[in-house]
Amino acid sequence: MWLLLGQHIGLVTISTALAALIGLPLGVLVARRPAWRRPVLGLANVFQTIPSLALFGLLIPVFGIGAWTAITALVVYALLPIVRNTYVGITGVDPAVREAGRGMGMTEGELLRLVELPLAAGVILAGIRIAAVVSVGIATIAAAIGAGGLGVYIFRGVATVDDTLILAGAIPAALLALLADALLGFAERRLVWRPR
Repeated sequence: MWLLLGQHIGLVTISTALAALIGLPLGVLVARRPAWRRPVLGLANVFQTIPSLALFGLLIPVFGIGAWTAITALVVYALLPIVRNTYVGITGVDPAVREAGRGMGMTEGELLRLVELPLAAGVILAGIRIAAVVSVGIATIAAAIGAGGLGVYIFRGVATVDDTLILAGAIPAALLALLADALLGFAERRLVWRPR
């Protein structure tokens, strides 16, 4: 049980971190270059519509069977909320605040780092939170391609028509999703600046 739980947490943590490392710069790029918005968000939306088993099947010839295929698929699914929320958060910053930063002599990089990202942090963290919770659910299906995780119990239970095994995978996965949501919600409340 603990080994499978650890595998599940590992899949979700690695894939969410990689998605954030890719999605945040993409979201900034899309916010800075409006011409990129439609193709980048459109492609992310298309990937979101592919059923997870089908995406795993498409990735197996490239990455083989195992955890890296699952992580790649989870990153693909986690990108949309992170890219979209980064874009929405940055473009939602009041133009007057941007102008005030420019008036103080800030470069575009300083403006992004010191003004836009801190003000957009709540929206960005909400995107990461959504990505993590979605990854917990999709990671259960990764057991079908040998990636381990709590889905192993679910697939064994389905194969042997054993409700106890199904619940042994489904209940911890649901609790893990709730825990991820609560922890990231706490981080969101603690890290986001609010006027007093």
